[in-house]
Amino acid sequence: MKVRSLAIAGIVAAGVLVVAGPAEAAVTGPCDIYASGGTPCVAAHSTTRALYGAYTGALYQVRRNSDGATTTIAPLTAGGVANAAAQDSFCAGATCLITVIYDQSGHGNHLTQAPPGGFQGPDVNGYDNLASATGAPVTVGGKKAYGVWISPGTGYRNNNTNGIATGDAAEGMYAIFDGTHYNGGCCFDYGNAETNSLDTGNGHMEALYFGTSTGWGTGAGSGPWIMADLENGLFSGYNAGNNPGDPTITHRFLTATLKGGPNQWSVRGGNAQSGSLSTFYSGVRPNKPGYNPMHKEGAIILGIGGDNSVSAQGTFYEGVMTSGYPSDATENAVQANITAAGYATTSPAGGPALTVGSSVSLRATTACCTTRYLAHSGTSVATQVVTSSSPATLKAQASFTVRAGLANSSCVSFESKDTAGSYLRHSGFQLYLNANDNSTLFKQDATFCPQPGLNGQGNALRSFNYPTRYLRHYNNTGYVASQGGVHTFDAASVFADDVSWVVSGGWAS
Repeated sequence: MKVRSLAIAGIVAAGVLVVAGPAEAAVTGPCDIYASGGTPCVAAHSTTRALYGAYTGALYQVRRNSDGATTTIAPLTAGGVANAAAQDSFCAGATCLITVIYDQSGHGNHLTQAPPGGFQGPDVNGYDNLASATGAPVTVGGKKAYGVWISPGTGYRNNNTNGIATGDAAEGMYAIFDGTHYNGGCCFDYGNAETNSLDTGNGHMEALYFGTSTGWGTGAGSGPWIMADLENGLFSGYNAGNNPGDPTITHRFLTATLKGGPNQWSVRGGNAQSGSLSTFYSGVRPNKPGYNPMHKEGAIILGIGGDNSVSAQGTFYEGVMTSGYPSDATENAVQANITAAGYATTSPAGGPALTVGSSVSLRATTACCTTRYLAHSGTSVATQVVTSSSPATLKAQASFTVRAGLANSSCVSFESKDTAGSYLRHSGFQLYLNANDNSTLFKQDATFCPQPGLNGQGNALRSFNYPTRYLRHYNNTGYVASQGGVHTFDAASVFADDVSWVVSGGWAS
């Protein structure tokens, strides 16, 4: 298979696909390795890097919410890392969403906003949400890039694919996930699913799953686990239910692989930053009706279940699907390529730094409200007019101590000055002041990542676990809002002003 340098665009002339770029790859990508092993990629998705050594085409598309404009992001060089600077320039002073994740394989299997299915999405028309373009910053080989942060309700899909395995045909796949970002919802998947977005029965899916769902299958410990979503079952081995050979695995960058063919399948995993893959199961199909032979339909999903179940969360960086059953040796070579790519973390915060331990107050910058500060009254959070002559009680209610982010220390959390142990957090996208219960959900809800103010003033405070959403005042009430979203408080009007806050010394020290 000749590697294509521009895999999403070509001209058919006299039956020949003609594409631009060099004929041979300057570097080797995962899909070059799969092709050499006789199991070529038929889908290749990544927002962080090219997956073929000669690929120079689009990796993904972003849409700017302020004006609806779009742009595509390509690698900096053939086979290289995404041009994050181009995205940062395009999205400066605005919010951006990932609208398309392009298929680099040349088969046109691009991923777009998932349509409604057995479970409706949160969009007004039942579609799923799109991911923030800036929610999952990383570096790859020392260069900045962005992954795909999937919050509950977010999902991508292609129900009209080309070359993806159907029926009992053999296929393989891998994905790189964030092994620290997961939940027990259904279902954070990447792979093969139904073409009608409905549950059409046992064996109609073959997708990688990552999370702590215990409704169908589990592995050793408390999870999270890499499992296979085969529809109506998450499987970690031959038996339905628990398979102790499938370990809890939490590498920050996690390689997960799945492959399946006639009465055989395998699930493997490892650290995407170093080391080799371990085999968690390799053998015959599960001992439950409907899975031998398989009935795969060939759609591709990301972040959701086959019937559009949308309660899961996770982060995706790159992944492919192949034609044929890859050998362990081929997968091992791909793992070596992944570890050599040099994935590393970077801070999700990007605005003026807030000093941990300092007392602060947050002043609105919208023209109507420049004397108003974010304050609590009991558990309720709204803006209040605060001046030097205000009562000491109100000044204390409008003052917070900056803490290292409860869910990510690169971000911040805001502890009440007058109610020790209680923090600003969102629930149902509305802001509250609640006592810290030390749950994972509370820590995520109470963590905000400072960004430059969208109107050029102060800070915008982006929700850690819903990075399309920013701390906003709307009709004086506090929310985490997404520009142009489905809720009244998501209104696009004066959004940039409403989410920009001047951070000053606290009214109460």
